Amino acid sequence: MAGITQRSVCSGVTFRGIRDDRYKTVLMSVNFFLPLNRKTVSSNAILPFLLKRASREYPDFTKLNEHLAELYGAVLDADVQRLGDVQILSVSASAIADRYALDGEKISAELSNLLCSVCFAPPLQDGLFPEDGFLQEKRQLEETLDAEFNNKVGYALRRCEEIMCVDEPYGIGRLGSKKEITSLRRENLTAAWEYMIRHARVEIFVLGDCDPEPAFREFSDAFRSLGRTSFELCPTVVKKVAGKKKDVTERMNVAQSKLVIGFRTGCAEPEKGAPVVKLMNALYGGMPTSKLFLNVREKMGLCYYCAPAYNSVKGILEVQSGVEQKNLKRAEEEILSQLEEIRSGNFTDEEVTEAKCYLSNIYHTFSDSLEAMENWYLVKTMYAPTRTPEEEADMVNDVTREEIVEAAQHMTLDTVYRLTGNEVKN
Repeated sequence: MAGITQRSVCSGVTFRGIRDDRYKTVLMSVNFFLPLNRKTVSSNAILPFLLKRASREYPDFTKLNEHLAELYGAVLDADVQRLGDVQILSVSASAIADRYALDGEKISAELSNLLCSVCFAPPLQDGLFPEDGFLQEKRQLEETLDAEFNNKVGYALRRCEEIMCVDEPYGIGRLGSKKEITSLRRENLTAAWEYMIRHARVEIFVLGDCDPEPAFREFSDAFRSLGRTSFELCPTVVKKVAGKKKDVTERMNVAQSKLVIGFRTGCAEPEKGAPVVKLMNALYGGMPTSKLFLNVREKMGLCYYCAPAYNSVKGILEVQSGVEQKNLKRAEEEILSQLEEIRSGNFTDEEVTEAKCYLSNIYHTFSDSLEAMENWYLVKTMYAPTRTPEEEADMVNDVTREEIVEAAQHMTLDTVYRLTGNEVKN
């Protein structure tokens, strides 16, 4: 059974230990929260990937990997994500639990030591990150953006978000633009790293079968030695109602058109209406028995896929679909029509029960994976109170059909984005 502890390390740094002896592994992560800003997004984005390459204690990729191998094949990883108007830079490590190591080795203590080593003591050369690592990680980020551009499903979603949130930080991509990455200079990254460790808001997680206390002491010593006195607050703007509808069509050489429709729901975490919107989203199109799936996709055959996603941090809901070019207009009309059905209360109690079971099952599977648990609580750190997946399931099960109707009625259409091929000639 999981036991969750939360403690303050120092200014802006929080430690969370989630101990659960059902797991055979341990996962630790250090997550730096910084506001999304066009001027700093790309220089921030490269940092976790540079940090996970080496440290002063393990000064090159080979020595670091040799040490990971000694820790029974431990894994060191890095990531950058966007959560609301915040950019999160993460470095994590995972390995087997201490009880499976030979001769009483404390693998969890080695992991916390390793994370502190790479985060706080990079192998700077004349005050700069090593040039070979910088060039490799810069090229890797460029290739990542190229791959994201070539994935037209994800590209269409990002373009809708950029248009929808053009005047908000959320409209900035998690890595920045290709031009911004190409313009990165090694000389600027040391200052970016120093600012990150001294002024970012930080969330530390230790999850799995281990005593979190030694890790807490290790991270406390590392962060307190910095003498942190201030940190970034990282607010997220939640626009309650859409303004003038944005309607954008872009053309590329694509075989299948993409349609993304963005709504402002008027509700975001931690408002008590957020679980209502999540249930409404499932009823609308988030499950195999939903209105969009059964009607727009199956009965009418207007699209290859059609599903909404609710961003509870930002308070927006986007419906994504893959459509034949000739069906774009009708698919858009029917997607909006199915929302009107929910607004009018044209759904059965059985459909509501199915949606509640669907979401509850999802919530109860989060504890099956350390990575899923970490992601759940990482999102929850954006606001208070911090609810467990089981508590969220209980809240969803208490939602009434009247609340679902009201949530649908509060949704306002913000943006319609189409990615399609060349004009069809009659």
